[in-house]
Amino acid sequence: MIHRNAYMTDELQQIYDQTVEFVSREVVPHGNSWEDAGSVPRDVLLKMGSLGMLGLRVPEEHGGLGLGPLASATFSEALGSSTFAGFEVTVLVHTDMSGPHLVNSGTDEQLAEWMPGVLSGETILSIGVTEPDAGSDVAGIRSTAVKDGDGWRINGSKTFITNAVYGDMTILGARTDPENKYGISMFLVPSETEGFNVAKKLDKHGWRCSDTAELVLDDVWVPDEQLLGEPHRGFYATMQNFQNERMVLVGMGVGAAQAAIDMTTAYTQDRNAFGGNLFDLGAIRQRMAMNQAKVDAVRASMYHAAWLEEQGVDNVKEMSGAKAWGCEVANQVMYDCLQFHGGIGYMRESAIERMYRDARILTIGGGATEVMLEEVAKRSYS
Repeated sequence: MIHRNAYMTDELQQIYDQTVEFVSREVVPHGNSWEDAGSVPRDVLLKMGSLGMLGLRVPEEHGGLGLGPLASATFSEALGSSTFAGFEVTVLVHTDMSGPHLVNSGTDEQLAEWMPGVLSGETILSIGVTEPDAGSDVAGIRSTAVKDGDGWRINGSKTFITNAVYGDMTILGARTDPENKYGISMFLVPSETEGFNVAKKLDKHGWRCSDTAELVLDDVWVPDEQLLGEPHRGFYATMQNFQNERMVLVGMGVGAAQAAIDMTTAYTQDRNAFGGNLFDLGAIRQRMAMNQAKVDAVRASMYHAAWLEEQGVDNVKEMSGAKAWGCEVANQVMYDCLQFHGGIGYMRESAIERMYRDARILTIGGGATEVMLEEVAKRSYS
């Protein structure tokens, strides 16, 4: 597929094509078994690492390709074509939700120690920010890290943490300045650290092949060398990466919505009914055309917001709007596509049934639609 996209360079088109080819070969034939197992095999991530797919945004001096936000937008949309969103988020939490913290805040020593494994897929990352009372409201974090000798002692809990069970290291946020609402620091916490406990693997509505868990931090001690970035500045580091996190969630939605449109068009063109095929019915054909128009518009808004960031322009309004509208559109598309599959669309054996479930979290994770609209409103009407 050649994008009708003003920002799609030859290099980005190559990333898109290679990623789509990879998921069609390595993911689609096996995804159903991963759904049953509740996890993505590590060898898939190792294959991605060997092909350089895990380092698009990592600077060249640290072994990556040194590309910008448009590469993440392209990569996430291409991953979305897999139709297995649990696989997609497993990868994107590693590359675009956790990895940027290490890239942006890591010391030379931290990058030298951890980045080779991150790029190869041997060290899978998770981001440990969300808590029972602190999701989109990062300033509400209650987990604490108290200075203890030449390190820090962390206590608290985290929830909805992707890659927590099978991952190797969590980039963890904890409150280090109790007098400052925003006094949060980030830490590199390997999974084998004493006191770092996976309390419960969560049973989800969708994203079945991604592992998601609750964490309990019971006197977790980490040395000063595992403080990531400046102390008490982790809130701002998290805010810095939020736009990227939101962008790749929109990208997943765009890729999946396009795949749903393509498979539903093919199904309705082949499905005989009422003396012809379903696609000949104007009610179906025109609604599918409207869905395509919406997906094309969301795609354009996402890439434009990514381009603004690449130019160094504040894009919070544009990316928040793309996240709010784009993820709602993805859900609308899945609703129609399941409807047009009829009874088979309601069966667990149907890809569209899984995609319908997987899309639901997009309007919640990474900033709920309502939070995103507040971001747009604050920048539009104040």
